[in-house]
Formats: sequence, C-alpha cells, structure tokens
Amino acid sequence: MPSQENRRITDVGTLKALGHPLRMKLYRALLVGGAATASQLGGQVDEAPSLVSYHLRKLADHGLIEEAEARSGDGRERWWQPASDGVSIRGADFRDAPEKETAHLAFTRLYVDQRADLYRHYLDERAAWPAEWNDAVADAEGNLRLTAAELASLKDELLTVVRRYDETGRAREAVGDTEGRENVAVHLYGFPFRV
Repeated sequence: MPSQENRRITDVGTLKALGHPLRMKLYRALLVGGAATASQLGGQVDEAPSLVSYHLRKLADHGLIEEAEARSGDGRERWWQPASDGVSIRGADFRDAPEKETAHLAFTRLYVDQRADLYRHYLDERAAWPAEWNDAVADAEGNLRLTAAELASLKDELLTVVRRYDETGRAREAVGDTEGRENVAVHLYGFPFRV
C-alpha cells in the first residue's frame, strides 16, 4: 500500500528519472495495477525483465516506487508498487532556472505523447469494446473565452469532480462492487491559444 498521498515533485533529478519513456510507462502500469514484478511489467511493455528491473530500481532510487509485499510463494520474485497515490508536477516549481524549465517542458511533452498514444490505442481497439463503453466515451472540445482566474477555477471544479468519481469508484470496488468496472483515463487540458 502506498505510504503517502499524491507526491509533489519539485527537483529536476526526480523529474528526469520519471521523464524516461519506459519508466513513465512502468510507473503508470504500477499505478493502475497496484503491484507487479519486473517479469509481469516486461510482458506489459514488451521489454526484457532485466531492462525493466534496471528502470524500476531507478524509479525506486528517487522514491517513486518501493518494494511491495510478495504476492506469490516464489521468494526470488521482487514485487514493486507506487510509493504514493500519484505525483503532482507543477510548472511553477521549475521556472526559476532555464535548465529546470527545459527539463519540465521535455517531461510534459513526453507525458502528452504517452496520453495521446493511450487514446490512439483505444481508438484502434474501439470495435472490441461493447457499445455501452463506446457510447460512454467522452471526446469533446470547448473553445471558451476566459480570464486566467476563471480557467483556474474551472480546473479546480473539474478536478474535484474527477476526484469524487475516483474515490466513489474505488470505495465501491473495495466492498466487492467490481462488475463492469474498467480502468478509465480522463485527460484534462485547459490552455490559452491565439489564432
């Protein structure tokens, strides 16, 4: 079980450790699955367990993951789990030096690319999902006219709703209400633009 709630990352070293493409996939897989071995994760990301093990140790060196209690009788297996319920990375924490801002931008671009890949994968597999899931999928865009303060307020309200649904779903699952539950990604972007 994670030892801390959402962890705020403020140092470049940890940001770069997580900002590696394979490490980010491994971290996300652990957040979704809870705990796994290098062999199990290697199968999920199509990489050799030895390479996966190396990258897991790098994540652990930065306190992003930790060893988990063994889930099988095989004492040779090393189990890993996230060290927190997730991470929080804010641009404001990396604006005080150009190299920090560059590292944050590289991380953010990778994160956006992996989110887009996840959605593309759903689109490629959409026909395999039941109609009720395809009908429930949200794919929308709004072009609003807001101030920075209004955008911040909108963000806070939307994140509150997302957290409420997450907490409710996890609580129901904890008491055995697992019928029909799937992992659901919700990506939220709100940013200014000019045409």
